[in-house]
Amino acid sequence: MPRFNTLGLRIANLFRLFKVAISGSEKEFTTGNINRAIFLLAVPMILEMLMESLFAVVDIYFVSHLGVDAITTVGLTESILTIVYTLAMGLSIAATAVIARRVGEKNTEAASHAAIQVLYLGLVISVLITMIGIFFSKDILMLMGASPGIVNNGYEYTALLLQGNIVIILLFLINGIFRGAGDAALAMRALWLANGLNILLCPILINGWGIIPAFGLKGAALATFIGRGTGVCYQLFHLLKGKDLIRITRKQLGLAMDVIWSLLRIAGGATGQMLIASASWIFLVRIISRFGTDAVAGYTIGIRIMIFTLLPAWGMANAASALVGQNLGAGQPDRAEVSVWKTAFYNMLFLGCMALLFWIAAPTILKLFTDQPEVIGYGVQCLRYISMGFLFYAYGMVLMQSFNGAGDTRTPLFINLIALWLWQMPLSWFLAVYCNMGPEGVFLGVAISESTSAIIAICLFRRNTWKLVKI
Repeated sequence: MPRFNTLGLRIANLFRLFKVAISGSEKEFTTGNINRAIFLLAVPMILEMLMESLFAVVDIYFVSHLGVDAITTVGLTESILTIVYTLAMGLSIAATAVIARRVGEKNTEAASHAAIQVLYLGLVISVLITMIGIFFSKDILMLMGASPGIVNNGYEYTALLLQGNIVIILLFLINGIFRGAGDAALAMRALWLANGLNILLCPILINGWGIIPAFGLKGAALATFIGRGTGVCYQLFHLLKGKDLIRITRKQLGLAMDVIWSLLRIAGGATGQMLIASASWIFLVRIISRFGTDAVAGYTIGIRIMIFTLLPAWGMANAASALVGQNLGAGQPDRAEVSVWKTAFYNMLFLGCMALLFWIAAPTILKLFTDQPEVIGYGVQCLRYISMGFLFYAYGMVLMQSFNGAGDTRTPLFINLIALWLWQMPLSWFLAVYCNMGPEGVFLGVAISESTSAIIAICLFRRNTWKLVKI
């Protein structure tokens, strides 16, 4: 009986801790038990990323019923949109690093001042991308190797997402602000609102319902814009109402060039590392497109399914980033380091289980999205081969985000340059084209190069130079 009482007590305590995590009532993580701090930050971030993962899978599920051309359009467009995501994520990383450091220093006024500068930079980026979407949507699809039929039938999807990029960028940036402030629960709620509405609207706008006409593939883009736009409105409400840790008031609306330059310096390295990764993925899609639309469709579905796994893992990595920033700001570098290694270990356990699942159940999972044998075959290869590197990648993603959380964005930039451009891209081309392995060679090249990247990150992290970065 005492054993059952002890187990029940532990479950009750875990449930209470879970309620604290999703409520966001604790925002300062420079004291107390490290495992507790990881849990309180990681839970809302994982739930946030789970919703992003669910959106990605649901979106491609409904799009897949429109045919291979529609799936291919989404795959090619997503490859280009990664550049938008890259710019937003780069600036978001800078926002998290700077704001977490100021919060660790107990200077919330400076943290709020930095937040408004982040928004100014995001608006400038958004205007530039909108202009590209207005004038070059068809050219972009053609550049990615789309057939004339796909360009003519799918360019509106590409145009809408590029022209409406402001909601994507702001959603990323403001959630980066919240995470830096330790308010991961608020970031979670914003994304759940945005993607929940997106998931609800996706089948309605694609297939039509009642008086609402069927927009087809264009409906998927409209659902994204409406859902994420609603999420941004929710974020702005919390930034402006003045009841949270980050409070934007009139006196903070002026430009602060010193803060902007600091953000740009950190964002430059972060954006550079993301652009290297994005360019690598675009190059890989271009290789896969050599082998036909079935290969691109299989890759697109496989990657969307894999995102369902990797985004929660990125939630844990983001938790490590916030912990590093706050603890360095509080003058506790050793606590920051212990937080990183513990988070990476938990991430490895999670991704190891996911890799096993993909090897066992990949064909069954793919059949939920398509009944075309060729597409299923390529999707199975994608899931199985790429997941071979998950045990290494679990550590790599946490360490890379920890560098970023410390404001050391140059080290991940160097790692990505070596592992992706000088290793992944030529290796994947060599295996796929020269060795005649086809898309299978690309997937194997990704697993090998990502594992290499993680090993390099582990070696550099142990040098502890990230502890000395000043921002």
